[in-house]
Amino acid sequence: MKSIYDRRAVVPMWKELEAVGVKPLKTPDEVDEAVQSKGTVMVVVNSVCGCAAGAARPAVALALQNSVIPDLCTTVFAGVDREAVEKARNWMPKVPPSSPSVMLFKDGAPLFALERRQIEGRSADQIALDLKKQFDQHCTNKGPSVPAEVVQKAFRLR
Repeated sequence: MKSIYDRRAVVPMWKELEAVGVKPLKTPDEVDEAVQSKGTVMVVVNSVCGCAAGAARPAVALALQNSVIPDLCTTVFAGVDREAVEKARNWMPKVPPSSPSVMLFKDGAPLFALERRQIEGRSADQIALDLKKQFDQHCTNKGPSVPAEVVQKAFRLR
């Protein structure tokens, strides 16, 4: 599938998540390998939309400041690496396609999905609380992913 967006134009949107410890996945094989890995895996379906920029990406960054976080934090980009996004969505079959969204897996099994409808119109802080609750329930990896100053610099938060 051909990319809808110019890959160079979305680099800053990738870099925001990379700065807080989220690894980009660009192929279906990379998605399969990540989701099937042992432990907890977060997959963020990134997007160019305003709710991704104003709420989803900052919420992920704030959630990764939690005392426990997923073992592996990843992202795929809707409209860019379309096959990788499709593969990620196939891992969560009961959830309609949504971007932005956040999915959490443990040992390859789906645990939780935060859909666009649960992101739109909400603050990054509110969304981060939802994610932190899931991290507290399912994760054991010691957080935060990066120092708070890195999050503040990447997202100009607080």
